[in-house]
Amino acid sequence: MKRAEQVTFGGGGGLDRKAQLREDPQALAQAWAAPGSQVLMTWRGKVLSQRSDPERGPDELAWITTQHPLATACRAEALYLGASAGGSNLFACDISAWQPDALDEMALASFADLSEQQHPDLPIGMVFAELRRIMARLTPLEAELAATAKALLSWHQSHQFCARCGSKSEVTQAGWQRKCPQCQAMHFPRTDPVVIMLITHGDEVLMGRSPGWPEGMYSLLAGFVEPGETLEAAVRREVFEETGVSVAEVEYLSSQPWPFPMSLMFGCRGRATSRDITIDPKEIEDALWINRQEMMTVFAGQHPVLKPSRKGAIAHFLLENWLADTLD
Repeated sequence: MKRAEQVTFGGGGGLDRKAQLREDPQALAQAWAAPGSQVLMTWRGKVLSQRSDPERGPDELAWITTQHPLATACRAEALYLGASAGGSNLFACDISAWQPDALDEMALASFADLSEQQHPDLPIGMVFAELRRIMARLTPLEAELAATAKALLSWHQSHQFCARCGSKSEVTQAGWQRKCPQCQAMHFPRTDPVVIMLITHGDEVLMGRSPGWPEGMYSLLAGFVEPGETLEAAVRREVFEETGVSVAEVEYLSSQPWPFPMSLMFGCRGRATSRDITIDPKEIEDALWINRQEMMTVFAGQHPVLKPSRKGAIAHFLLENWLADTLD
């Protein structure tokens, strides 16, 4: 697919990850102290953001210097993300221990969290916002940095103990490894492979919805790749398990790092051999076939039932290219 890397979080922003610095404490210290070095702060999975237009919601990442008190306080746990095309060193830190006043936990737990949190030590206008809200408005570099930071920090939060002996592990290589001080086992950031598939039959595409999704929300079918499976086998298995639809040819299209919390989405397309649907209610709530004309009304926001897929998600990207006939 010629446009594959135009997907959100797809890279292409000029980030130099400088992996050679991760094992060099002196070089990392110099990078932290260098003029122009910046830190991306996160809080409970949200990224620090700001508005470029006061009339709009957050639409770009917000950075603080490495000399800011908040950055200094988390220096020991800082992750090294790399350097921008301009040479600035970029780090990430998490301050989830901070407890905002009057926190609305119900808003945080909602599917579409619109709440924002303002830290008292940060300038007005810098807020922690849900990455899903702003991902489609970020530059390619910002999107790659946000995805990398969020996925890495999520991994550290859920993998603090050695999987071999159970001892508390330690952060090494500037956040790109954890090492067990007891048995010396080394653990590396986890990425979960997921297939998401554009399944077509003639001029129609197969869509489904999961329980708990907002009313009218449908998307492409997706599922985790199991051990010992190819991507093609996973596509066929997931589609058949969820809808009873058999799939013939399968083709890879594009991938997307999906930091919710740390997946890699493999976008594929497949040709269904029939239109007969038998859903598994344990897997999905509903599935249906949508033709191109209907999908155009969905994208225009004019469909009486279906809502357009979220901009920035690979499902939206694949459907958009299917409509434009630019999948090849």
